[in-house]
Amino acid sequence: MEITCSRCHQTVEADNCYCPVCGLPQLVYTADGAPGAGQPEQWSEVVRDAGSIAWKPVLQAALRYAIPAGMLCSVLSSAGLLGLLLMAMTGAWVVVLYSRSQQPAWITIGAGARIGLVTGMLGGWAAAATTGIILFATRYGFHQGKFFDDFWLNFVNLQMSQQWTSMGIDAQTIAFTKAWLLSPEGRAGWVLSIVVFMMALLLLFAVAGGALGARFLARKRRPEL
Repeated sequence: MEITCSRCHQTVEADNCYCPVCGLPQLVYTADGAPGAGQPEQWSEVVRDAGSIAWKPVLQAALRYAIPAGMLCSVLSSAGLLGLLLMAMTGAWVVVLYSRSQQPAWITIGAGARIGLVTGMLGGWAAAATTGIILFATRYGFHQGKFFDDFWLNFVNLQMSQQWTSMGIDAQTIAFTKAWLLSPEGRAGWVLSIVVFMMALLLLFAVAGGALGARFLARKRRPEL
């Protein structure tokens, strides 16, 4: 006979004490319909809803791991795509650390995604702040502004102009776009768009990592009778 959860109506295996989706405790009965032996002792403790989150330990773990991971994932870092994987692993690790102190020792996928969201926000802001500090220090502290200016000038005049021409964009539009990109506002806007795009990617990967971490825990740590 198939057993379904009374809250979310998802299928629950007969040997599980909790719904794998919403975490609702499932009552256990013996074959003759009487309550199973030892049930009063098992339910004597207050059971946490696996879909709820105690945010204080989550924030402590996220601050400890998301900020260093975000600093390694800055725009100027050589990590590249590995930085995105690092942020996903950080989101999953924060979920694991949080779940270790909870009863039951697993959480729903939705709760894991929310923890990953917080982790990704902290990591993304850390990456953006690190990028800004490095750019500022390089330009004004180490006086390498000319290097960045020459690089950007060549990039716009050569690579981007050739690409626009091959796409069939008229010369007037190309000249107007080049003038804007080479202006201080254009350079700042381009860098800001890159940083925002990076933050969005880090956030998505952290959410995915948190959800996958919760999924893994739901499969490996379900309480059994």
